[in-house]
Amino acid sequence: MEKICLKKYIEGGVIFWDEGSTFLSPETVIGAGTVILPGVITIGKVAIGENCEIGPYAVIKESDIGDGCEIGPFVHIRPDSKLDRNVKIGNFVEVKKTTVGEGSKANHLSYLGDSVIGRDVNIGCGTVTVNYDGHKKHVTTIEDGAFVGCNANLIAPVTIGEKAFVAAGSTIYQDVPKGLGVARAKQRNLEDWKPPKERK
Repeated sequence: MEKICLKKYIEGGVIFWDEGSTFLSPETVIGAGTVILPGVITIGKVAIGENCEIGPYAVIKESDIGDGCEIGPFVHIRPDSKLDRNVKIGNFVEVKKTTVGEGSKANHLSYLGDSVIGRDVNIGCGTVTVNYDGHKKHVTTIEDGAFVGCNANLIAPVTIGEKAFVAAGSTIYQDVPKGLGVARAKQRNLEDWKPPKERK
């Protein structure tokens, strides 16, 4: 990867915490007021808006990041992704071929692939859009204001409706048009159970 001069970005109002650890593709465009933290890499045609915070150690390839977004640390934005204004993509989240609407957030440990996500959506920790059936990719749609609880699997093609909720720990394979979608086994507590080492 060729190391390019960051002078033009600095003159344009971009702030770098560590120029030596930042690698930008020549096609990268960055708006004024954006802060680039250490270890950021961009690949191919990347557009980053104004007043964003990127990194540390975020990798962005062939994607568009809107104004006011917060990305990272350790985020991977893969090709054909588009984040609207004020989106937050946090620790160890991967986004691929996905559109994320204004004000939505995925803060922790999630995979969002082949998805259309609306405005003001909350994506809980550990959420996966299950986009591949072994033959082809399918789309997950999450409409405005929806809330997806932690550790949810959304098996595409599937739609989570406007302001609908998905309960934590659910594996959703049918649309949730409104209200609450729950898809998990009922808890049982086996009080007399013992681990194998303790059994006679």
